[in-house]
Amino acid sequence: MSAAAIAIAAGLFFDDFSQPDTAALQAQGWVLRQAPGHPGVPGARWAPEAIALVDDPARPGNRLLRLRAQTDGTPEGTVQAQACHQRRALHGTVAARVRFSAQPVAGVDGDPVVQTFYQVSPLAHDYDPTFSEVDFEHLPNGGWGSPQPRLYAVSWQTVRLEPWDARNQATEVVGALNGWHTLVIHVDAVSTRHYLDGRLIATHGGRNVPVVPMAPSFNLWFSPGGLLPPSAGVRVYEQDVDWVLHAPGRQLAPAQVQAEVQRLRQAGVSRHDAVAGGGHRATCDF
Repeated sequence: MSAAAIAIAAGLFFDDFSQPDTAALQAQGWVLRQAPGHPGVPGARWAPEAIALVDDPARPGNRLLRLRAQTDGTPEGTVQAQACHQRRALHGTVAARVRFSAQPVAGVDGDPVVQTFYQVSPLAHDYDPTFSEVDFEHLPNGGWGSPQPRLYAVSWQTVRLEPWDARNQATEVVGALNGWHTLVIHVDAVSTRHYLDGRLIATHGGRNVPVVPMAPSFNLWFSPGGLLPPSAGVRVYEQDVDWVLHAPGRQLAPAQVQAEVQRLRQAGVSRHDAVAGGGHRATCDF
């Protein structure tokens, strides 16, 4: 890496998923979920093999992280995907370029699929007072009591899973977001801010502001209680990620995020980790 690139990347984590395979991905700190449980369809499988690194058809030489989820309408026939990095994101900026899909790549459309970019800490118990989570959640086929496609920007206080009781602050952007989008999250001591393609769409505060380090994560899953029946056949959805960036302690405007990514790529940097401290290995089970 050149001296200029090192200066650019100081105090920064960046990954554009150019690894040759998922073994290399995991060797560099990513965890591919296999633990059962929330969220998604009870009894569904979280499968490490549902995550792959693929060539970018739109940019020769570029690679993408691909999450793939499928269902036949039954728990045992449902596979979901999740990837998580180390738990060390608190105040600062976390951003990613993500391709959401409004239709399946195979099978009929209509399942309540959820496509996400988020950061999260473990939930030690119901109403855990230190629980911290900040999300982008895309529901192209609706769900959660509404058929309307939408993007959620959510900041969490805490939660009880059974029976479900969510304590959070949420903002909705109505409509399906098919295609590539740049998602930026700011966290400071008093607020969280969500940016969609450079536009501020949500500001949350109070106890919904995170209080412990979180793991930048992506997952692709199906909301329970709304799957199409098995007679609809197998349905497959995909979500791609071009890059992810974490700048601790700095509130980078969306344009600054884009400029950092562009400079790193121009300098030939496909991955860089200059974030101080080792952090905590993600449990990748939530």
